Amino acid sequence: MKRSSGIILPVYALPSPYGVGSLGQAALDFVDFLVDAGQAWWQMLPVGPTSYGDSPYQSPSTFAGNPYFIDLDALVADGLLEQAEVDAVDWGDDPACVDYSGLFEKRPALLRRAYERGWKRDGASVEAFRAKNASWLEDYALFMAVKRYFGMATWTEWPDEAIRLREPSAITRYRDLLADEVHYNVYVQFLFFKQWERLHDYARDKGVGLMGDMPIYVALDSADVWANPAQFMLDERNMPTEVAGVPPDAFTADGQLWGNPLYDYQAMEADGFGWWIRRVSGAAQLFDMLRIDHFRGFESFWAVPAGDETAHNGRWVKGPGMKLVGTLQDRFPQLRLVAEDLGYATPEVAALLADSGLPGMKVLEFAFDSRDANGPAHRPHNYTANCLCYVGTHDNATIMQWHDEADPADVQQATQYLGIHDPEGFAWGFIRGGMASVAGLFVAQMQDYLELGAEARTNTPGTSGNNWRWRMTAGQATPELASRIATMTKLYGRNAR
Repeated sequence: MKRSSGIILPVYALPSPYGVGSLGQAALDFVDFLVDAGQAWWQMLPVGPTSYGDSPYQSPSTFAGNPYFIDLDALVADGLLEQAEVDAVDWGDDPACVDYSGLFEKRPALLRRAYERGWKRDGASVEAFRAKNASWLEDYALFMAVKRYFGMATWTEWPDEAIRLREPSAITRYRDLLADEVHYNVYVQFLFFKQWERLHDYARDKGVGLMGDMPIYVALDSADVWANPAQFMLDERNMPTEVAGVPPDAFTADGQLWGNPLYDYQAMEADGFGWWIRRVSGAAQLFDMLRIDHFRGFESFWAVPAGDETAHNGRWVKGPGMKLVGTLQDRFPQLRLVAEDLGYATPEVAALLADSGLPGMKVLEFAFDSRDANGPAHRPHNYTANCLCYVGTHDNATIMQWHDEADPADVQQATQYLGIHDPEGFAWGFIRGGMASVAGLFVAQMQDYLELGAEARTNTPGTSGNNWRWRMTAGQATPELASRIATMTKLYGRNAR
C-alpha cells in the first residue's frame, strides 16, 4: 500500500439545506477539500438504504443505494423536480443533525414526482441499468414494494405466507399487483447510481479514491435474506436458527447481540461462494478500496440461539477462512481489501490475516485504554507498514470526547507518549502520532480534524436513537484547515499523489 492518508466522512454528514448530505455539489466540494488537504482517500460508511434504527449497518439491501443521498438540486437541473417543490418542504432548522423521521415522511413524495416525470423519458437508460443490475435489482424492487404494501412490516411477519416464502405464483401476482411501486423503486436506484457514477468519476479524475465499508453480515429484514434463504442458517419457515453477535468481554458483560442471520457457509462453498462474489462485485462498482467489517468472523463467529435476549449463551463456530477470502482476492485483484481485525485477537485470526496478506487496523484510542489488554499492539512503535492507523473509528468517541471522558491516567500516558503540547492541541497531537507512524494508510474522522467533542460522535455501540446524526455544516471545511492538514501530510510523506 502506497504511503497515504484519508478522512472519514459519511455521505449523510455532508452539508446540505435539505436535511441530509447527498451526492451533489457538497460531495464534489469535499473531494476538492481532500485534494487541497493532500488526502488520497475518502472513507465512507455503508451507503445503502437505512431502516429502523437509522443504522447504515442494518440495511434492507447490501446492493442498493440510499434514496436519501439523491441530490435534489441535480433533479431540479435535470427537469425532474421544480425548485418551488423542493423549497416548499420544511427541512428542519438544525443543519448539524440528520432528522431521519422528517426524511422518511418528506423525501418519498419528491422522489415519486421525479419518477413520474422521468420513467418514460429515461426508459432506454433505465432498461440498460436494469439489465446490468438484474442479479439484485428486481428482487430488491419487489421486496420494498411488498414491504410497503404490508405497512413496512418485517418480511418474516408478512401476512401472506406465499410471498413470504417466495412461491413462484405469488412472485408473479405481486409483481403485477405492485408494478408501479416496483418501477418506482427501480427508478430511484437508477437515479442514485447515476449520481454516484458522477461523483466517482470526479474523485477518480482528482486522484481521490473512495473507500467503502462492507458489514460482514446483512440484516434479517432485507431483500438479501428474503431472496436468498438457502445462503443462510434458516429453518423450514425461513426463520433464523442462530444469529450473530459477539461474546461477553471487559466492556459488555452479556456480549453484543446483533441479531443478523448467519451464513450457511457449507451451502455457499458448494456453489463457489457465488453470493459473496456478487456482493463484492456490487461494492467494486462503488468503491476503490473496501473495508471488510468484522473480518475475524471469517475465521470463526459467535452463534447465538435465535430468541435469546443476550449473546451470553453463544458458541464459536468455524468460518470459511481462506477458502472465501482467497476466492474474493482472486476474483477482484483490482479492489483493495482491508481487514477490520479489531476485537478478539486470537492466533487463528492472526494467522488468517497473515495468510491473506491484507492490511489490518490499529486504533490510537485503544493504544492508551488501560482496560484493553491488547492496547499495546495499537501503539505506533509496534506497527508494520501493512496496516491502517486510525485515531478512532465511527464506533469510537471523537478524540476530544475521549480526552474528556477517559481515565485521566490514560490521557496523561497518551499525552506523554505522543508528546502533545498546548499550542498544538490534543486532537492534532493524536493526528500527528498517526501521520508519523509507519502505517501505510492513516485515517482520521473529520470530527477530529475539527476538534469536536461528544456532540459530534457518530455512533455509540449498544445504543439507539441518537446515532448516525452528526453533520458537518457549511463553512467548516475551510481552506485554512485544508492547508494545515496538507502541511502535516507532506511533512510525514503521505502526499501520495
